[in-house]
Amino acid sequence: MRRRILWFGLVGLCISIWVCNSSLFSHPFAQRPVWLAHRGVHQDYTHTGLTDESCTARFIYPPKTSYIEDTLPAIGEAFRDGADFVDFDVHPTNDGHWVVFHDWRLECRTNGHGVTRQQSLQYLQTLDVGYGYTADGGATFPLRGKGVELMPSLENVLQGFPDRSFIVHIKSNDPNDGKELARTLRNLSGNQISRLSVTGGDRPIRALRENLPSVRSMSPSSIKNCLKTYALLGEFGYVPTACRNTVLFVPTNVGPWLWGWPDRFLGRMEKVNTLVFAVDDLQSGGTKGLNDAKDLAKLPRNYTGGIWTDRIESIHDPKH
Repeated sequence: MRRRILWFGLVGLCISIWVCNSSLFSHPFAQRPVWLAHRGVHQDYTHTGLTDESCTARFIYPPKTSYIEDTLPAIGEAFRDGADFVDFDVHPTNDGHWVVFHDWRLECRTNGHGVTRQQSLQYLQTLDVGYGYTADGGATFPLRGKGVELMPSLENVLQGFPDRSFIVHIKSNDPNDGKELARTLRNLSGNQISRLSVTGGDRPIRALRENLPSVRSMSPSSIKNCLKTYALLGEFGYVPTACRNTVLFVPTNVGPWLWGWPDRFLGRMEKVNTLVFAVDDLQSGGTKGLNDAKDLAKLPRNYTGGIWTDRIESIHDPKH
């Protein structure tokens, strides 16, 4: 008798967990997916054999467009192509500003020299950000001369697109960068701050949270903490502190292991002011967007959450 009671109890528990997490019993999370355009519209490049130290401007495919990543034209075109969010990279300058640029040093993409953060904004904004791009090993440089004075400041971006949503990535692990960015963002309106999220190294994000806890933020350790804790404790809808007021990039081969994926999970995260974007399968080569129909096929049918893409100009279809 006791064994039978335990058996029915176990079956009942399993049914409860299934009902609590099955998307069969929930409405679609949203009417359509939300698109995040990585660095705006930019030059595509091969990912084969690249490392964190590779100069990707040296490995582009023959250009189909003249847009250059992390510039105002590239950001504007991404929004015209259907992006809901654009993410871009920032560095502090030696004269108290923030510049929007990907690389730690200037030599790869530009005609400048030195460490980006050791320069003045005035100097950086004289450079040609298209100078170093080549599709043929350096025989030709098709974007040279097309990126002169196109490196924007953070202020330029936020003033140019005051009603748009962004994910700002701090390109360092310096805690002072988090503190200083918090000081800069505090000057914005509450509406603008609500449209911003910040990602970066563990130390700057910790400092940012201490100085501006209202802004959504994410670091490598915080996202790992969130997903691991949720996988252990989230079967009945509990959302750990690490998953609140943050940004989650969920690989397509990790999502199915999360309780309630996709619709229940997305709804739970929305309630705690957390953005969720699906990215390509977890792999050693770093984070990669969903960039073609084959990539999108990895998502659950009728998925309406966030999608990170490197190819917003070719993949987004407003009908789907």
